[in-house]
Amino acid sequence: MMSDNNFKPYIPAEKSLPEFTATSVILGILLAVLFGGANAYLGLRVGMTVSASIPAAVISMGVIRVILKKDSVLENNMVQTIGSAGESVAAGAIFTMPALFLWASEWGTSAPSLVEIAIIAAIGGSLGVLFMVPLRKALIVQEHGVLPYPEGQACAEVLLAGEEGGEKAGIVFKGLGLAAAYKFVTDGLKLFPSEVHYEIPAYKGSGVGIDVLPALLGVGYICGTKISSYLFAGGVLGWFVLMPLIVLFGQNVTLFPASVSVAELYAADGSFAIWSNYIKYIGAGAVAAGGVISLIKSLPLIVRTFRDAMKGYGKGNAGSDLRTDKDLPMKAIILGVVALALLIWLIPIVPVNLFSAILIVIFGFFFATVSSRMVGLIGSSNNPVSGMTIATLLVTAMILKATGQVGQAGMTAAIAIGSVICITAAIAGDTSQDLKTGYIVGATPWRQQIGELIGVVASAVAIGAILYLLNAAWGYGSTELPAPQATLMKMIVEGVMGGNLPWTLVFAGAFIGIVVEVLGIPVLPFAVGLYLPIHLSTPMMIGGLVRLFLEKKKGMDEKAKKDMIDNGVLYCSGLIAGEGLVGILLAVFAIIPMANGSLGDAMGDTILSRTPLNGNIGGLIFFALLTATLFKVTIGRKKK
Repeated sequence: MMSDNNFKPYIPAEKSLPEFTATSVILGILLAVLFGGANAYLGLRVGMTVSASIPAAVISMGVIRVILKKDSVLENNMVQTIGSAGESVAAGAIFTMPALFLWASEWGTSAPSLVEIAIIAAIGGSLGVLFMVPLRKALIVQEHGVLPYPEGQACAEVLLAGEEGGEKAGIVFKGLGLAAAYKFVTDGLKLFPSEVHYEIPAYKGSGVGIDVLPALLGVGYICGTKISSYLFAGGVLGWFVLMPLIVLFGQNVTLFPASVSVAELYAADGSFAIWSNYIKYIGAGAVAAGGVISLIKSLPLIVRTFRDAMKGYGKGNAGSDLRTDKDLPMKAIILGVVALALLIWLIPIVPVNLFSAILIVIFGFFFATVSSRMVGLIGSSNNPVSGMTIATLLVTAMILKATGQVGQAGMTAAIAIGSVICITAAIAGDTSQDLKTGYIVGATPWRQQIGELIGVVASAVAIGAILYLLNAAWGYGSTELPAPQATLMKMIVEGVMGGNLPWTLVFAGAFIGIVVEVLGIPVLPFAVGLYLPIHLSTPMMIGGLVRLFLEKKKGMDEKAKKDMIDNGVLYCSGLIAGEGLVGILLAVFAIIPMANGSLGDAMGDTILSRTPLNGNIGGLIFFALLTATLFKVTIGRKKK
């Protein structure tokens, strides 16, 4: 184990630079809302989010260095600390909270209010930050050189290579601007379709298609070839194996949850009808199995990391006067946790007694501690947050049922409790990465921790409005917003509480997940690919193949190749943010009544809809041009 005494940060402890300034706080809040909104839209659509730390750091350097002509690595670090909180709050919220909207429409009741959503998100996020603070010295300082914290290290490298800030920020903004224009032209003006679909009459039950959208190309590139191929393989199993078999063997059979025969379903709506009635449940079973398997596999690590973390909890240089050693005081942390536990007990949407509120805090503390250490070992993207949430929901639903809290109130309480714990675990992981970045660059820990809390509260307020807006525009569970994890969490709670579910399909999916695990393939990406329409995994596969092509490119030294691939990551982060922002803007248009319906419908009647490009061929041509821009930003820049 390497002691912190062997490490010297980039900005020494005795030197004080501008850090917690009005500029860094305002810019950080704007980026928290921007990346939180974009990731909420992305996650509800494709079931995954992307880290916002590096794009936030790059945009910050572009604004602070180039536009404001200021030069402080600590200010830039504060911006990314506040800004990255939005992505983690969004990830935690979209895993669970849309279930409350789905139930509201089923039961004919009102959805949770904006205030209630904001309070749940803020409580979960604040607990995640507060639980992580006393772990900082044990995990970040004492184990520097032992726990890599990959995203935290990468973000520190970007900040320290800050001379390139203006140029790199330009790449993010290019992606953002192009994706915003592209999304507006396809889904706003309807110049060409954003979804291309072909039925395959010779192979009944199957279909093939692609959503020709920038964010999906970007996610595929950022995740890389392996993850993209697992997602795509899940889609191929669903659309080219299971669906044709259902149509072949079930022609004249009426299978629950459908109320008409398979043949009638297929005749009415083609392959999409088979997917929405059957494959969704098989996919949900596979996702649940994946979450549980990842948790079981991680159990020895979870127990070990929790034990190790507890040994160092709150220990460290308590008496040190160094700027880089000062955390928020323990007294403030304890008071904050007690206040949040009381708030959980008092708010109406979480109908629990004081004992249950304390249980939530204990659960949250355990998973936050585990999450903080696990992201140090395996990175945030491999952190089994969904597995932790599934386990929490199973235990919570059983406890609520055993204590007589069943029906609508019990189900709502289970999801609300799951939401708090899911957001707590997600934010604890993000805070750990940010504090690692701060440790390397020489930030002041207590200022970073306050910045993290500011980011949490700002994005918690925004996430409620975004969830309401997206639900009003398209509705969760629709093809536009499948909300895969939230639909799964809803099914788990209904299943435990005695709801009527197509268990055969769910168990079939769970056993597919077990087979995939035995074959040595990561279950969760495969299962998400099986759950979602193949139209979403196809463009991701293309993004992954572009990344593979660049990685295999010969005749370049390793540094030039890394720069080229990193430029692609920044450009794709811009693509994701740009589409997410315009997606939210179009949701506003979709719920504002217009003379001829929505903006898209109004424009659909114009001459634009009668161009030769307004068909499948047009969608494919524009997606090919979009992919070409990714090559231009990577290979083209190097040639220059």
